[in-house]
Amino acid sequence: MRSWLFFLIACAVGAAVYGGVILLGNEYYFFAGYTVLQFIVLATAWNILGGYTGYVNFGSAAFFAVGAYTSVFFHKSYPLPIPVLIVIAGVVAGFIGLGMGYLTLRLRGAFFAIATLALAVVLQTLIVNWDYVGGSRGAYIIRPREIAIVGNYVQYLFLLMLGLSVVALTAARMIERSRLGFGFASIRDDELAAEAAGVPTLKLKLIATTLSGALMGMAGAPFPYYIGYLEPASAFGLQYAVNSIAMPMIGGTTSWAGPLIGAVLLGTLQQWATVNISSAVNLLLVGVLLVLFVIIAPKGILGLVESRRQKKG
Repeated sequence: MRSWLFFLIACAVGAAVYGGVILLGNEYYFFAGYTVLQFIVLATAWNILGGYTGYVNFGSAAFFAVGAYTSVFFHKSYPLPIPVLIVIAGVVAGFIGLGMGYLTLRLRGAFFAIATLALAVVLQTLIVNWDYVGGSRGAYIIRPREIAIVGNYVQYLFLLMLGLSVVALTAARMIERSRLGFGFASIRDDELAAEAAGVPTLKLKLIATTLSGALMGMAGAPFPYYIGYLEPASAFGLQYAVNSIAMPMIGGTTSWAGPLIGAVLLGTLQQWATVNISSAVNLLLVGVLLVLFVIIAPKGILGLVESRRQKKG
């Protein structure tokens, strides 16, 4: 299937999802749906570096927060439409991803993962001490109740995140089936062999960190308008780092569909638990599911389906 056809089909599915949520007639579904879509983008972004390339990134929350605080900065200095802020946040987070790559990509395995975690700590410290964007006190974002054409502002945010998830999934699928994706896969399978074969591994890894960081930043850009109040603890929350790793691992890291499946499954389960039990159990759910999938299906749901198909064949 060609990429443009995939994009059109994804847009049609997105429109159907939006129409279905409207028919439900409950405003909460837009709030919950936004969160699930946000995690689809984050999981897809993480998978470009962690799944396709094999470099585990524990700094997802840092890039997400960069996108969120980019919006706060422009909201206070020069207010811009959210779609423009999404693009700007992607550029800023992409440059940070590129810089992180230059500094850390000569490390491998656990050393690289620890370095990305250190990046999140450094960025959080900078934000806490930056008074212009609220510092440790946080910043309020007053959003309008309605917006032209769409009407309800929450529905507007939902539509933006729905469109961004379509873009992220289309980009991931294009990468997976391109020469770039084959280069990523060669690094994941055996980086030393890829270097010996002439694959420009450092260049490809820098591209991966840039693309991954940019998408994470774009996911974070609408967040201040969604939540209304942004503080470092919420922007750099552990749930973003944990979920962005857990969702691709549960769904499967070798395909664009894995993060989508994992995000929809785990994100929906977390929203149900938030309403019916408590939001405090969300990370517990992630931990339990990760342990189960590591034991039962270490390659995720897609890997489990593929192995059973091979056995039947």
